[in-house]
Amino acid sequence: MLNAKITGIASYVPDYVLTNDELSRMVDTNDEWITTRVGIKERRILKDAELGSSYMGIQAVNKLLEETHTAAADVDMIICATSNPDYRFPSTASVIAQGCGTVNAYGYDIQAACAGFIVSLQAAAAYVRSGMYKKVIVVAAEKMSSMTNYKDRSTCPLFGDAAGAVLVEPTKEENVGIIDGVFHVDGIGLPHLLMKAGGSARPASHETVDNDEHYVYQEGRAVYKHAVTDMLTSSQDVMRRNNLSVDNIDWFVPHQANLRIIEAVGDRLGIDTEKVLVNIEHYGNTSAASIPLCLDEHKGKLKKGDKIVLTAFGAGFTWGAMYIVWGF
Repeated sequence: MLNAKITGIASYVPDYVLTNDELSRMVDTNDEWITTRVGIKERRILKDAELGSSYMGIQAVNKLLEETHTAAADVDMIICATSNPDYRFPSTASVIAQGCGTVNAYGYDIQAACAGFIVSLQAAAAYVRSGMYKKVIVVAAEKMSSMTNYKDRSTCPLFGDAAGAVLVEPTKEENVGIIDGVFHVDGIGLPHLLMKAGGSARPASHETVDNDEHYVYQEGRAVYKHAVTDMLTSSQDVMRRNNLSVDNIDWFVPHQANLRIIEAVGDRLGIDTEKVLVNIEHYGNTSAASIPLCLDEHKGKLKKGDKIVLTAFGAGFTWGAMYIVWGF
């Protein structure tokens, strides 16, 4: 039976490092306050105002093509997960495809907020299993600084910029690849986590700009509560469906939103902290890019056959978990 597996991974982060100390000179906060509450010390920022999420996506995809020895012309599809598209239209996937020379690839964007990578990975796996495509790239590219209000002390410490990309290809190997996924959406999350203006429900105007409505708005307590519960239960569901326990999972990779959320989910799951992959201290919340960025940073630890559970939660609310067996 044909399955899909990840055959390569790469990521890109900008050079500029925005530290907690620098943030404390921009807004009323300090390193202790930020570290205690969210576990973030620094984040990367794409400073050039003329460059969008696609720039980072192009860097990550080009690196992926080079490291996997894949010709750009052989790529069949690019799925881009982003909440920060370069433009409302055209798609950021089309910009990335042009920038990488993937002249034969179809592409489109998926907007599933911070859960965008695993949602896109599920779609890529379906295309490959069906036999429709043989080489699908999932790229998560997020210029989160473009929607961050650096006057809001509650949200500006959270976010950083990054891109991560994986190549998904068919495999006939047993017990390797993208095995299963559990996904949910509940519109109850709308008032708790959103950008209030800029869409068709509230188009941009002088009023919306003056009111700072084109930045992330988040009600932290509500988001924390739902994130912990939903990432935990979806992880438990996918584990139960595949006869997994915390003992036979090799790695647990949660969305890097907040270290306290990660710790709460891990504690309630009962998994050894050494199995939980974390890099939020240095990159902050990079939305859909956080899971591939974390996997890429730790890929030296990953071995073919390792059992991995991924989980994410984002605006919508949109959340889920995946079970994959590392393929290379």
